[in-house]
Amino acid sequence: MAIISTNDAAESYEKAYRLGKKEGEPIAVLDDILKEKHINSPREIPLGLVQIPMSQIAGTKSEGRSAAMSKSFYPLLDSKSEFASKWISLCRAHLSEGIRDPIKAYEFMNRFYVQEGNKRVSVLKYFDAVSVPGYVTRIVPPWSEDKEVRIYYAFMDFYRLSSINYIWFSKEESFSKLQQLVGKRPDEIWTKDDQMDFNSIYTRFCAEYDNIVGKKLSITPGDAFLFFIGIYGYRSLNDMTTSELKEKLAKAQEEFYLLISDDSLQLQMEPEENVRKKNLLARLIPVSTPRIKVAFLQERSAETSTWAYAHELGRMHLEETFSDQVSTASYENVTPANADEILQKAIEDGNNLIFTTSPPLLKASLKAAIEHSEVKILNCSLNTSHRHIRTYYARMYEAKFLMGAIAGAISENGKIGYIADYPIFGMTASINAFALGAKMVNPRARVYLEWSTLKDHDPYETLRQKGVTVISGLDMALPGQSRQFGLYETAGDMPRSLAMPVWHWGKFYEQMIRNIMDGSWKYDDASDETKGLNYWWGMSAGIVDVICSHHLPIGTIRLIDMLRSTICQDDFNPFSGVLYSQEGIVQTDPDRALSPEEIIEMDWLAENVEGRIPDPQELVESAKPVVDVQGLETAGAAPHEVGID
Repeated sequence: MAIISTNDAAESYEKAYRLGKKEGEPIAVLDDILKEKHINSPREIPLGLVQIPMSQIAGTKSEGRSAAMSKSFYPLLDSKSEFASKWISLCRAHLSEGIRDPIKAYEFMNRFYVQEGNKRVSVLKYFDAVSVPGYVTRIVPPWSEDKEVRIYYAFMDFYRLSSINYIWFSKEESFSKLQQLVGKRPDEIWTKDDQMDFNSIYTRFCAEYDNIVGKKLSITPGDAFLFFIGIYGYRSLNDMTTSELKEKLAKAQEEFYLLISDDSLQLQMEPEENVRKKNLLARLIPVSTPRIKVAFLQERSAETSTWAYAHELGRMHLEETFSDQVSTASYENVTPANADEILQKAIEDGNNLIFTTSPPLLKASLKAAIEHSEVKILNCSLNTSHRHIRTYYARMYEAKFLMGAIAGAISENGKIGYIADYPIFGMTASINAFALGAKMVNPRARVYLEWSTLKDHDPYETLRQKGVTVISGLDMALPGQSRQFGLYETAGDMPRSLAMPVWHWGKFYEQMIRNIMDGSWKYDDASDETKGLNYWWGMSAGIVDVICSHHLPIGTIRLIDMLRSTICQDDFNPFSGVLYSQEGIVQTDPDRALSPEEIIEMDWLAENVEGRIPDPQELVESAKPVVDVQGLETAGAAPHEVGID
C-alpha cells in the first residue's frame, strides 16, 4: 500500500483552499432554501443508503459549515485551522485506502445537502470522485403547477421504480418515456441488473456526449440520451463502437438544438413564395434541372388501404405533372420493423427525395436522414419537430366542419354519428369541428362518437342501436368496396352518399417539387435553429376539400360553398369565439380564435359530443404504432381554460 506523506496532503489542501478563495461564492444551505420557499413543515421520507452522485451535492443542510467551504465544497479556512487539520487527515486516508464511511444528507428537488460528512465530501470533490454512499432523507415539496415541481414529482415516480437518481430531464413526461424506451412496463420495478446495465450505457453515452457537445447547449444530458435511444434503440448503444457512437452523436447535434425549448415547432400554414421573390422568368424551371427521383414509402398497399391509396393518387399526379423532370417509385408494406432496410434500399436506388406517408415510419425516416444528409426526407405526421426531416399533414378539420354543417342540416332527429380511428394529434380537432359545424345549423344536434380501433367493438352496430342514421365514416373507400364512407345516410336498403372529404396529396407533392426546382426549398427552413418545419396546409392551398353529393338540397350546397369561401379567405375559423367542452367552458373571448398549436394539441371534446377519448390500452394492437408516435399525451383529461385571465 502506498504511503501518503502529510506534506502531500497539506499541499492538496493549499490548492483546494486557493480554489475556494477564487470561487468566492458561498455554499448553499438547505434550511435557507426551504425558508425562502415558505416550506415550514416539510414531509420527509427516509430513502436508506443511497449512492449519491457528487455532481448533485449542492450544499449543506444547515449553516453551521457554510463559512468553512465555498459553493463547490472547497475549503475557506486557512491551513492552521482545525478544519484544515481534519481535511488533511481525510485526504491521506482517501489517497491510501479510500473514504468508505457513508455520509448523511438530505435530498430536495434531486439535489443533495450534507448533514454529516461535509469534509469527506470536500475531499472527494477535490479529487473528482464520482459518487459517495450516504444515508438520505428526502424532503418532498408541496405539489404545485410550477414546472420544476411537476418534473420533480415525475422523477419521484420514476425513482420509486428504478432507484436511479443521476439522470434528469427538462420535461416531466420524459421519465415515463424513458421507462418505456428501456423496455419496462409503466409500473415495472427495475432489478439490480437493470440498474447496472443502465449505469453502464448511460455513463458511456454521457462521456462521448460531453466530448462532442459539452456545455454548448442548455439541455440536460438526459434530454439528449432520451432522444438518442428513441431513434437508435436503448440496447443498440451496447453494440456501437466508440467511433460509431461519436459519429452518430456528431450527426445528431442539430437535433439536440430542438430540445432546448418547448416551442420547437415551426408551422407553415400556407405555401409560401420564394423569400427572394424571384421574377417570373427566373422561376421557370431551368432546362438543365437534374431529374428528381422520388420514392414513396407506404405502410400498406394501395389495394388494401384507403390512406395508401390517397397517397398513391398523389404519386400518380406527380408522374403526370412532371413527366420529363420527375420519376417516382413506390415501396409498399413498409413497417417500423423493416423501414430501416427499405429506406436504405430506396436511397441506394438513387432516390433523392423520399416521402414516408405515415407516422409510424417517423423514427426510421429521421435515422436515415441523419445518416444521409444529401437526401431530402419528409414524413406525413403532425406536431413533430426535427431538423433533419420535415413533416407534413393537412388541416382536415376544415373539411370536417363543412361536413358537420351538412349533417346538421340533413339529420331529422339531430342524432349524428362520427366514426374515428386513432386518438392522435389533429383527430380531436376534426371531431370537434364536425360537432361545431352540426351545431351551427342545428342547435339540437348531438354527435355520437365511436372508435373503429377499440377492442371487441362494432361502431356501426352501436350507432344503429342508438337510432343514428346520418354518419361520418371513413374518409374514402377503395374502388369497388363499401359505400359506407364520407358522410352518408343509412335510410333505405343502401347507404346514400351526402358528402366526401378529399385529401389532395398530389397538390402538396407538386408544390414540394416546385420548391426544389426553383431553389426555394432551402428558404422554407426556419431561421431559428431550435425549430423544425411542419407543413400544415388546408383548403386554401387546395390540399383538402369537400365534394357534395347531388342528393343535397341546393340551399345546403350554397351554404357549404359560402363557408368554404370564408375559411379559404381566412375570414372564419371554426374554433373562434366562445367555446364549450363536455367539462365546461374552454374559451371565453368572443373575438379570439384558437392558435394552430392549440388546435393540434386539443385534448377535449365539444359539449354536443356523446363519447370520450379512449386510453391507448383500450385499442387494438394494430393501432399501437400510430398512437405511440402521434397519440394525445393527455387523452381523456379535463380541458384547460384558454384566454381566461
